[in-house]
Amino acid sequence: MQAGWALNPVAVKIEGRKGRAKQFSAFNLLQRLREHEAEVLYFMRDLAALFTDNLAERATLMPKVKQRISGSFRIFRGAQNFCAIRSSIDSGRKQDFGMLLALQAAFAGSPLDLA
Repeated sequence: MQAGWALNPVAVKIEGRKGRAKQFSAFNLLQRLREHEAEVLYFMRDLAALFTDNLAERATLMPKVKQRISGSFRIFRGAQNFCAIRSSIDSGRKQDFGMLLALQAAFAGSPLDLA
């Protein structure tokens, strides 16, 4: 990390300009890595922690696609139902249940025990 700081020093404020000096992207990245080192390297201490948050991002992708295609949900209850069904499918997939089994259980009124 010291080599990174040596290659990317703090930008100096130009005399006569207002505000702070604009920092370079590499400097900003180094600064954020230093400030959030514990969070960035958490996956190395806890092997159960995931390296990325792709699963969370994928879970929010489908409602956004549905909203983009149809424009919006017509009623709030429809959005709630859509989210409940998608949540059941995603949870089932993460717990190695089949998508069809998760849907059948949800529509039968007895959701799978995913705990």
